[in-house]
Amino acid sequence: MRRQKFHRKLTRRDFLKLSAISMGALSLRPWTKLYSLPDFPQAERLGRICVGMSELKARPDFESNTLGPVYEDTILPWLREVVGPRIWYNNQRWVETPEGYIYCAEIQPVENHPQNPVDALPELGEQRGMWVEVTVPYVDAVNYSTGLNSAWWRQREEHGLPLRFYYKQVVWVDDLKTEADGSIWYRINEERYGNTDKFWSPAEAFRPITPEEISPITPEITDKRIEVDVSERVQMLSCYEGNSEVYFCRVSSGISGNDHGTPLASAPGFQIWRKLLSLHMGGSTAAASWDVPAVAWTSLFQGDGVAIHSTYWHNNFGHQMSHGCVNVSPEDAKWIFRWTQPAVTLATGDNNVTVTGDASTRVIVFES
Repeated sequence: MRRQKFHRKLTRRDFLKLSAISMGALSLRPWTKLYSLPDFPQAERLGRICVGMSELKARPDFESNTLGPVYEDTILPWLREVVGPRIWYNNQRWVETPEGYIYCAEIQPVENHPQNPVDALPELGEQRGMWVEVTVPYVDAVNYSTGLNSAWWRQREEHGLPLRFYYKQVVWVDDLKTEADGSIWYRINEERYGNTDKFWSPAEAFRPITPEEISPITPEITDKRIEVDVSERVQMLSCYEGNSEVYFCRVSSGISGNDHGTPLASAPGFQIWRKLLSLHMGGSTAAASWDVPAVAWTSLFQGDGVAIHSTYWHNNFGHQMSHGCVNVSPEDAKWIFRWTQPAVTLATGDNNVTVTGDASTRVIVFES
């Protein structure tokens, strides 16, 4: 496998400058070429640096020699996971790459599976469009809106960073076009999941979601519940059918002690009252504000907007990380979404269902 070389002395300022230069090149190169998919490394499994900067280490140990910085959205071959020496860490994992080791919390596991674009959008009831999932490490987008409404997108634009969608995000496509060079582009309309921004993006980065893949899991069983242990040293979620545990995963709950803790509820617990294939999430407290687009497989269980949902901006499951929600991996979030009641279908293109009463799965949140 070809080894990737890194510029050891590249600073964050240099990185931002290069980003700005690349955006300025828009007037010099065909825009479809500028925004086409990058030539990602050839490997079955890849990792995306999901923090501003990570350190490449000689060994899987924070105290080992630093080989150099690796900046956000760098894509690396993911060779294997190994365990570090800090036994008191819930997340002890490190990722081995051809160039060294990256702490697992700072690298999102991704794959690169470009798709064959559709040539026509389906009709779903009175809606024309489709829900799609990103199947490449990331894909750049061209703003189609008048200005940018979302703080997430504005912040990236103001800092000269490209507008991007990331692996496993779920978005709504309501239009497509074919350019002179033969490339097909999808229009992503965030109005379907809580924002007003619209973008064009290369169609080969997205896979249409099928009705079968979101079909309910064991819908005939009604005695279901979720138990989430949000204590700092545990961070675990279990799904039960009666007294049998049928699913388990690590989570990142709200950070305790700064108004971001996940609310607790003993039996019978909270009720899942709304589920959405995708949701633009945002909010603010006295401590901080946040804005995150296209959060997939969202299961809301508390009235203030607390949910179990997919997470693509960190890989630190086992440690408290959120503003109150229960962060899980995209794979775990999708399974929980399918298993819990109420069920969501694609029959009319709707991305959500809201229920009242007791016809949904309960969520018990506790500290052990």
